[in-house]
Amino acid sequence: MEQINEYIAANKERFINELIELLKIPSISADTAFSEDVLETAKLVKKYLEDAGCDNAEICETKGYPVVFGEKIIDSNLPTILVYGHYDVQPPDPLELWTSPPFEPVIKETEIHPDGAIFARGACDDKGQMFMHVKAMEFMVKNNQLPCNVKFMIEGEEEVGSDSLAEFLESNKEKFTNDIILISDTGMIANDVPSITTGLRGLSYVEVEVTGPNRDLHSGIYGGAVPNPINVLNKMIASLHDENNHITIPGFYDKVEKVSDAERAEMAKAPFNLDNYKKALDIDDVQGEKGFTTSERYSIRPTLDVNGIWGGYTGEGAKTVIASKAYAKISMRLVPNQDPDEITELFAKHFKSIAPKSVKVKVTPHHGGLPYVTKTDSIGYKAAAKAYETTFGKTPVPERTGGSIPIVALFEQVLGSKTILMGFGLDSDAIHSPNEHFGVWNYLKGIETIPYFYKYFTELESNK
Repeated sequence: MEQINEYIAANKERFINELIELLKIPSISADTAFSEDVLETAKLVKKYLEDAGCDNAEICETKGYPVVFGEKIIDSNLPTILVYGHYDVQPPDPLELWTSPPFEPVIKETEIHPDGAIFARGACDDKGQMFMHVKAMEFMVKNNQLPCNVKFMIEGEEEVGSDSLAEFLESNKEKFTNDIILISDTGMIANDVPSITTGLRGLSYVEVEVTGPNRDLHSGIYGGAVPNPINVLNKMIASLHDENNHITIPGFYDKVEKVSDAERAEMAKAPFNLDNYKKALDIDDVQGEKGFTTSERYSIRPTLDVNGIWGGYTGEGAKTVIASKAYAKISMRLVPNQDPDEITELFAKHFKSIAPKSVKVKVTPHHGGLPYVTKTDSIGYKAAAKAYETTFGKTPVPERTGGSIPIVALFEQVLGSKTILMGFGLDSDAIHSPNEHFGVWNYLKGIETIPYFYKYFTELESNK
C-alpha cells in the first residue's frame, strides 16, 4: 500500500469536510419526521461511492429505508470483500445535554483526542467509521492498488433493528456474494492498544404495558384502594434481579455459554483500569452479576436493563393522579447459545406470571438478534491482525464486546459469510449519548489501516 500516508496527508481536509457534510443530515431512522433526511443521506452515500470509484452504485428499495449498494469488480477470479455499514443514526435526545448542536458538526480538542474530534450524532456510529471504507477504497482505486473485488452494503435501518434486511438479503443473495464481510461499527481498547472485536452479544428488546383502572384517577379519592400501575411495574421490574444481580427469569441461563477459565484468563490480559473506568463515568462504584469482573459483565455475560420507563403525569408542576397505565422498554443482551426468540418468550411468560391480579400486562416484542463469535485462527482475523500490526506497530488484542450487531449472525445464515469487525472508535466516544464524537486521528488511522486488510486477505486467500 504505497503512498497511503502521503495520500491521506494531501486529502485530509477534504476527507474531513466530506464526512462533515454527511453528518449534517439528521438521518434518524427511529422518527418518521426525518424520513426525507434519511433518504437524502442514502443519495449522498451513493454519490460518494461513485466518486470513490465504484463502477456500479445504486439505491436498492426495501420494505423500509433503502440499502445503498456499490461495487468494483476487477477480476472474477479474485476474492470479494463486502463492506457493511449504516447511514442512519440514533435520536440525539436529550438535546439540552449537547455542548454543540448534534447536526452541526464541530471539531474540538479533548484529553483523549488532542488532534481533535468531530462532535456530531453519527460521527462514530456509524457514518464516520463507514466513511473510512469509502475513502480507503478511493485511495486504492485512484492509486491502482485495489488487490481484489469490493462490494458495499450501506443500510438505513440498523438503529431500529434492520427489520427489512433479512427479506432483502434473501431476495438478493447473488448480488451480495462475497468471501468475507468487513464491518467497522465497533471500537478498540485505546489508541495505543489496538484490538479486534471477536464477539458480539445478541439482543432481545421488548416493551411492557401494565394497566390498572380504566382511566386516570384522583390520587386522594382512590389512593390506597386501587392498583397503581406505576408502583406495580416498578416492583415487577425490581424483582427481575436478585441480591446477586442474577436475572430471575426461569430458564434464562440454561443455554448460556460457559467460558473456560483459560479463556477468561486470556481476556483478563487486556488493559483495564477500574478506577479510570469509574472516573470516566463519574460513579463511585460498579455493579453487576456476582462472581464476574466488570469487563466480563459487559462482554461474556447476559444482561437485562430498563431502557425507558414512563406513565402518569410528568409535566411541570403537580397533578395528583393515579395513572391508568405504565410502560417500560427493556433490553436483554444475550451471549452465545441464547436464542432471542426463546428469551423473549421466557421473559413474556415470566413477566405476566409475576403480575398481581389487580393489573393486566401486555408484552410487545420489538427487534432482536443472535450473538456472534469469530475465530482468531481464521484467514480474515489473521489479515486484520496483520493490518493493525503494520499501521500501529503492535499486535491487536482479541476482544469480546457487549454491543449487538444483529446483521452479523444474519449474514452467516443467509450468505454463509464470516465477518471481521475492525473498529476504530473508543468507549469514550459517547455513541448513543449526547456529545457523540470520533477522533480525527482515529478516522484517518482507519483509512490508513483498511487497505492493508485488502492486501493481506487477498494474499492469504491466494495461498490457502
